Amino acid sequence: MLRLSKKLLFAIEAVVDIAYHAGSHPVRSTEISRREGIPRRYLEQVLQQLVHNGILAGQRGPKGGYRLARERRRISVGDIIRVVRELEGANDPANENDGSEIGVGVVRPIWVDMQREIMERFDNITIEQLCDDARKQNIPSEATAAMPDFSI
Repeated sequence: MLRLSKKLLFAIEAVVDIAYHAGSHPVRSTEISRREGIPRRYLEQVLQQLVHNGILAGQRGPKGGYRLARERRRISVGDIIRVVRELEGANDPANENDGSEIGVGVVRPIWVDMQREIMERFDNITIEQLCDDARKQNIPSEATAAMPDFSI
């Protein structure tokens, strides 16, 4: 069942943070933790899972950190939700076949349909759109702050 958890919120925030604040260098997990207030114990586990699933790319070393593995417009909130659901390993009771005839045949299909509709909506929300929303709200980006201004 689609359930809002801290881990899910932190994962989405971390990916948006990386997309929004990435400049020419990868974004370090310590920077994400500082900006977003995400505890490192949650963050590292989620970031590694996002790397494993091709949403982020990790770079080791003193100048290491995380980057998006694909373009912002090619990563959806739905992609992140699926990774976190896999990480949390929660079974969805709506998909279980045991129970009463009404439960299995009438009530549970409502939840399955609703989850499908919700995931379709999340699949249509891209990281690029969320970065645009942040820009519209005048949230400062450390990537643009670090870039030199060559205008005359």
